[in-house]
Parts: sequence; structure tokens; C-alpha cells
Amino acid sequence: MELDLAGAELKSVLNRLRRAQGQISGVIRMIEEGRDCEEVVTQLAAASRALDRAGFAIIATGLQQCLTDVEDARRNGEDRDAMRARLEKLFLSLA
Repeated sequence: MELDLAGAELKSVLNRLRRAQGQISGVIRMIEEGRDCEEVVTQLAAASRALDRAGFAIIATGLQQCLTDVEDARRNGEDRDAMRARLEKLFLSLA
């Protein structure tokens, strides 16, 4: 399944990923500086949430595309249960 995001959707996902990238850089810097554990964990949790939100945004905007891909695969003879398992695995990867 190829990802095809455009316009505002793409900008939103990229902004979330850049935010997470900055937060992860901050976590690394905090660890190198020997900062307080609670501060590090708080920043790490924020980075994790940003990554989760980016992943969910990709899935939400790509759901129609995924469904189309499933239908195309079905027409090409791919087992419906196998396609369902692929989609389930994709969704659970973010859980």
C-alpha cells in the first residue's frame, strides 16, 4: 500500500513529525546534560504522543486509499482474510 498524502494533510503530518524530531533532540540533550529524570520522561512522553498523532493522521487520511487497495487486491485474487490481517496489523502497530 503506497501512501498518498497531499496538501493540508501532508503539511499536518510533516509538522507533527518535525515536532517529535525536535522533542527527541531535546530528550537526548537533556540526558547528556544529566537533567532530572521526571523532566526527561515528560519530554519523552510528549515526543511519543506527537509520533502517535502523526501515525494516526496518516492512517485516518489514508484509510480510503487502504480500502481501495483492499478492493483491488481482492479483485486480483488476494485472500480477503489475508488483506484484513494486513490492515489489522497496520492499525495495531500504532497501539
